[in-house]
Amino acid sequence: MATMNVSLPEALKEFVDRKVAEANYGTASEYVRELIRRDQDRAHLREVMLQGARAPVSGEADGEYFAALRADIRKGAKAA
Repeated sequence: MATMNVSLPEALKEFVDRKVAEANYGTASEYVRELIRRDQDRAHLREVMLQGARAPVSGEADGEYFAALRADIRKGAKAA
């Protein structure tokens, strides 16, 4: 694992220390890694949403469309 040193103002360091204690992280590094993972997840979700927005329209999202979605969900719930 690579090492990175980060300088923080005292107020931010105190904030991180509180979060580590409150959320039962073992170290500040675990907390920072979790923040980075969440940011990666948000960036990925944003990209997926933008891809969807750029995609051509494939049909209307009317009442029939949503009724079919609900039926598919109900079938999946019964199978589980």
